[in-house]
Amino acid sequence: MKMTPRVVLIGSVAILFTIVLIMVVTPYFTVTREPSEIFRTRSEIEAAGRRIYIANGCVYCHSQSIRAFDWDMGAERIAQAGDYVADHPILLGSQRTGPDLSQEGGEHPDDWHVAHFMNPRSTRPLSIMPRFDYLGPKDIDILTTYAQSLGLKEADDRMARQREWKEKLIAAYEAGPEKNTEFLHAQVPEGWRSIPNPYPTSPAGLARGHKIYQDFCIGCHGPVGDGMGPAQPYIYPPPFNFTILKDRGISGGILYYQIMNGITGSAMPYFKKDLESEKIWEVGNYVAVYFINQSDANAPPRGIDASYEPKAP
Repeated sequence: MKMTPRVVLIGSVAILFTIVLIMVVTPYFTVTREPSEIFRTRSEIEAAGRRIYIANGCVYCHSQSIRAFDWDMGAERIAQAGDYVADHPILLGSQRTGPDLSQEGGEHPDDWHVAHFMNPRSTRPLSIMPRFDYLGPKDIDILTTYAQSLGLKEADDRMARQREWKEKLIAAYEAGPEKNTEFLHAQVPEGWRSIPNPYPTSPAGLARGHKIYQDFCIGCHGPVGDGMGPAQPYIYPPPFNFTILKDRGISGGILYYQIMNGITGSAMPYFKKDLESEKIWEVGNYVAVYFINQSDANAPPRGIDASYEPKAP
């Protein structure tokens, strides 16, 4: 058979027809339409937020489907067909330029999302997401409501936890710096409070900690650790001011735990999926040295030094 234009055209149409049959038509008639255990219908304002999400092309960078081999934000639950029975069109997406959003609801409080939509670099300094401040406060609030619905019933549970802790955090913040610090540290498990930073304070370690701080923390806590970063106007309680901890003997373990696990109800997210263990210790040590004016790095009790560590004095 000669590859004439007619043959190429017929072959191309046949291939396209086959792809549509396999990828679109067959799933439409065979995929279950039974709701999953987390399914619920969306409210009118959540549906309006979904329309804003579609109109602004968010699906081009964010998927809404976690697969078995994914491990990222939202990976607590593998997507099921029954999660999407009310979605038309289904916004699964094919790109992961940004994080997957299938379980975004309740990962952060509302004010974090408002700051993020106003300027993504204020909450994630390395983000390449465009600003959405042109939407205006009303549409940003509606879009936030939609984002907080992603995950449906499980998102509702996470949002209830965010609201519960936000009330407690606001009360602690409004009681003054001393009470606020005491409350926050009391939420750290006792064993963590007495653990020193296991890595020595070295120029290389502090340089790495500085880079991590710039990449993840500076948007909220600011360049001098006083909580006056660009996200601050949108967040309440505001980002923590590290400088009020000067000379109080805060342990590396407290800093590690709060960086690792975040502070639910506040805009402080968890970083245990973004940063390896040593990076958390090093950014904590950077905060301790430059903003708190003390560090317990490599203090007793000590274990066996890591192989690369310089010899202790």
